[in-house]
Amino acid sequence: MSDRLATPKGSVTDFDFLVGRWRVHHRRLDRYLVGSTNWQEFGGESTLQKLLGGQANVDDNVLHHPSGTYRAATLRAFDPGRRAWSIWWLDGRYPTTLGSPVVGGFDGSRGTFYAEDRIDGKRVVTRFLWLSEGPDLCRWEQAASTDAGATWETNWRMRFERLA
Repeated sequence: MSDRLATPKGSVTDFDFLVGRWRVHHRRLDRYLVGSTNWQEFGGESTLQKLLGGQANVDDNVLHHPSGTYRAATLRAFDPGRRAWSIWWLDGRYPTTLGSPVVGGFDGSRGTFYAEDRIDGKRVVTRFLWLSEGPDLCRWEQAASTDAGATWETNWRMRFERLA
């Protein structure tokens, strides 16, 4: 990946802010990388717990999508040698497809993660951004680039509010 896509070095405690139960507001483009401006908005819930003594974590997600509710899981694993997190998304509708992980870490309250992939034969770079806004609020954003990160199409945003 190019230098413009460099990620900060991570720490095993990077995702500690996300442990617990959350109400999630999703805003997602209906189609990616075709110039769509049609956003779908829907609710959901997420619960994160640590695994492997904190070196990994998993969240269980319920997404109340307009086409029907489904579940998904996020698996994150920290590599202390590389000081980097790898993040995989497992969609319950496609349980045999794990995909390539996004890899990165945090600089303060902002996490940046990248992966190279192919979508419909096009080389695509995927970017995840995490922003912790205190103990009870955080945001996540997914974007894609077909020009090695010169421009980005943000295609999914989530706003997390902690549940008591």
